[in-house]
Amino acid sequence: MLILNFLILCLIHFFITLKPSAFARNVNFHNVRPPADPSPFPNSFKCFTCEKSSDNYNCNRWAEDKWCPPNTHYCKAVHHFTSHGKSKSVIKKCATREECHHVGCHHHRDSGHTECISCCEGMICNVDVPTNHTNAIFNVLHSHRKSDAHRVTTLIPTMLLSTWVLLIL
Repeated sequence: MLILNFLILCLIHFFITLKPSAFARNVNFHNVRPPADPSPFPNSFKCFTCEKSSDNYNCNRWAEDKWCPPNTHYCKAVHHFTSHGKSKSVIKKCATREECHHVGCHHHRDSGHTECISCCEGMICNVDVPTNHTNAIFNVLHSHRKSDAHRVTTLIPTMLLSTWVLLIL
């Protein structure tokens, strides 16, 4: 009986200290496609790339997914459209942080069109084009990992609880 209680406590301890990265909520399902060809640059990524395509469908259909050079860290999408929402042009490319400072939507009174700019971090993340202030954003991935210090501080109370329960039994 004592061994069974110990095994149950070990199992509970295992689930308490299990790293959160093991759960599916931390998986970015948009970036699961492995690259078909090796990267010419270390730690590189790909972006959809098109110059003045008529709309997002044609851009993505004919876009070259290029390896981004070392000085770029993001994918950028620029969408020009009329006041009725009809696309005039789409531009997608690799971008530096400086090129991503002007994300958002801007209405140009002189030409009557709206320009929305978005930037994102990740492999081929610029699939969609921005259409309003909600999706014309600078989307940066954040790590879900915690430091080793966090695991040690959760381990100590669990070990003390396990020892205490074993002494009682």
